[in-house]
Amino acid sequence: MNEVSVPRRSIRFLVCTGVVACVLAVGADRPAAADEPAPRRDIDALVTAFSEDAQSLERAYGVPFSDAWGGREDAFLAAAAEELQSREWAGGVAGAGGRADAQPRPGQIDRTLLAEHIRHRRVTSAFDRRRLAELLVIAPFGTDLAALESSRRRLEPVAPRAAAERLEAAKKSVEDVRARVERGIGKKPDEIDKDALLASSAVANRTAARIDALRGVLRTWFDDRNGFEPEFAWWVRKPFEALDAALDGYAKFLREKVVLAKDDGGGPIVGDPIGEEALGEELAHEFIPYTPSEVLEIAEKQFRWCEDEAKRAAQEMGCGDDWKKALAKVKTETSDPGRQDELVAAQAKEAIEFVTSRDLVTVPQLCRDTWTLHMIPEAQQRTMPYAYYSGDGMGVAFPSSDMDHSRKLQSMRGNNVHFSRIVTPHELIPGHHLQLFQAARNRPYRELFRTPFLVEGWALYWEMRLWDLGWAKSPEDRIGMLFWRMHRCARIVVTMKFHLGKMTPDQMIEFLVDRVGHEKDGATAEVRRYVSGGYGPLYQAAYMLGGLQLRALQKELVGGGKMTERDFHDAVLRENSIPVRMIAASLRGEELTRAGPTPWRFAD
Repeated sequence: MNEVSVPRRSIRFLVCTGVVACVLAVGADRPAAADEPAPRRDIDALVTAFSEDAQSLERAYGVPFSDAWGGREDAFLAAAAEELQSREWAGGVAGAGGRADAQPRPGQIDRTLLAEHIRHRRVTSAFDRRRLAELLVIAPFGTDLAALESSRRRLEPVAPRAAAERLEAAKKSVEDVRARVERGIGKKPDEIDKDALLASSAVANRTAARIDALRGVLRTWFDDRNGFEPEFAWWVRKPFEALDAALDGYAKFLREKVVLAKDDGGGPIVGDPIGEEALGEELAHEFIPYTPSEVLEIAEKQFRWCEDEAKRAAQEMGCGDDWKKALAKVKTETSDPGRQDELVAAQAKEAIEFVTSRDLVTVPQLCRDTWTLHMIPEAQQRTMPYAYYSGDGMGVAFPSSDMDHSRKLQSMRGNNVHFSRIVTPHELIPGHHLQLFQAARNRPYRELFRTPFLVEGWALYWEMRLWDLGWAKSPEDRIGMLFWRMHRCARIVVTMKFHLGKMTPDQMIEFLVDRVGHEKDGATAEVRRYVSGGYGPLYQAAYMLGGLQLRALQKELVGGGKMTERDFHDAVLRENSIPVRMIAASLRGEELTRAGPTPWRFAD
């Protein structure tokens, strides 16, 4: 539930791909005189240049299956790291008595973030290459075909007859490897012969997606000359069409026969576990000083608190300690067909009044006036069964007339009045709408460092803060709020255990139904998105962990009398969507060093 609609590669896990070294070093169009030092960029300008140049480099070199891409990226990242290391470290601004000013220079924050960004991308690049090697086992033709588009981008000449022969050879390779994979279906390693290939569903699924992307760039390669060079079309058109059909058929074969996917989006849920070492790397990248096992312990601790509170609410509802009985009762209170958007709109306006009347956070008038609502189409509800935020609008889920009766009832129960009460401020104000409104206007260059630990952590933090302040009007509302908080705990458990190889997608669905109280369809949609929806491995854990970080920081600074509530929330938003540990460094006035911030065990 509630994901902000952002492509995975803009969520910081795989954003950066490289920077041209000369662009980092050059500060003006004219060369410096012999006795004049080259102008130096401010750190925010350096981050902006890095981000823009990285995107340019990816557009130029980012071809599916390309073997040139990894080497070009490595050279670029090495040059970027060297350039950054050569810069003098920006210390705190000197104050009275020689002490550092109460705030570190923003340059310290940005330099630390950029250095970590480059370091992490170098690690993930090596990981990506290992995974590419897995794909090439069942798609050996990929590298050679990628070279065609790479050559076009470098404006290298094409020999039409040689290109036709290359395409014909690639088609034969596709047919051969498809036959070998087909011979390996259903076999164990000790049962296959030398002419068969075993392909796991995860690798087959990943390969099929990469082949689809390859077909797109090959179409660009072909269209660039087709119709403009008569000899090219005469030689290449038929081999190209035959290869394109073979690639399309192979991708469909992998999905249907190996992955066992269905045309309607159903079938087995297939994901790619990354393992404990990679999970640890992702946590370190977010400045989270906990191991995967410790993160699971944090989730269980929060789970127990939620269950205790749910029992109290259940008692008030006359259900004894049976909070699941109370939950079932809450799910029966739903909007009438066609009225869900009216409910959400009323809740949104109430939330704005709630936070502004208490002077909790600044909500600019334009921000109040520009949020919108739209209903989520039936097909999209297979992966977004509750709500999401995108652009300036909140997607609202509710049954459509085309759903079968069972799905209608499940959707109504999953989007009942009391569940929606906390979903709405999570998505709009003071949640994502306010957050992204301010991010576009405060240090927008930090988009490069965007992290779900702040994006989703901010919205989850407000669920916690609104609980404290009495947003729930009844025990039924409290059950609704607790359902979502338990859901965030469960997201940590199921996704971490999935990537550790300790839980299958079916077990994940069962956990969400039994432990949290999800409807089966909703739980299935959630898990399908977790493992195959293009999110980073820690995205689902980021809600609760990011919220706990902000909650701990709020208690320290507001509870300690160092900031007002409104000043604290406004200050967090001005930092943009960067790791919460670095926001803490800024708000505390920490003096950072090249080694980075000290560990912050916020959940202890």
